[in-house]
Amino acid sequence: MMLAVGVVATTLLAVGALLAVVRIERGPTMLDRTVAFDVLTTALVGAIAVEAAISRRTESVPILVVLSLVGFIGSVTIARFAAVEPPKNGTAAQRSGPRPGAVGPGPAGSGAAGSESPSGAVDGREES
Repeated sequence: MMLAVGVVATTLLAVGALLAVVRIERGPTMLDRTVAFDVLTTALVGAIAVEAAISRRTESVPILVVLSLVGFIGSVTIARFAAVEPPKNGTAAQRSGPRPGAVGPGPAGSGAAGSESPSGAVDGREES
């Protein structure tokens, strides 16, 4: 009975790993590849865990821990570099020039895009 469960689990993990490899190859974005890499790592950890359960050996537990940590750190690192951080307090957007769709500075106090009020607010927003 245990062997049948192991075969079914291994088959499902192999299918998941194969589909993850296809997604890694096709992409199209870096984040798609990152998620597929995470799925592939998880399938590999699952396959090692199934092998350890069938053979009733505990020597592979450190391998599982290290492989899980490598997968987690890799995913977090890629997600960190792929993330676009918003500008703090809007100062970077103000220094970099007009926003897309902004026509240009209008007359003072008219409320047009890019106009600055006497209190220092841009477009009705207070700077902090």
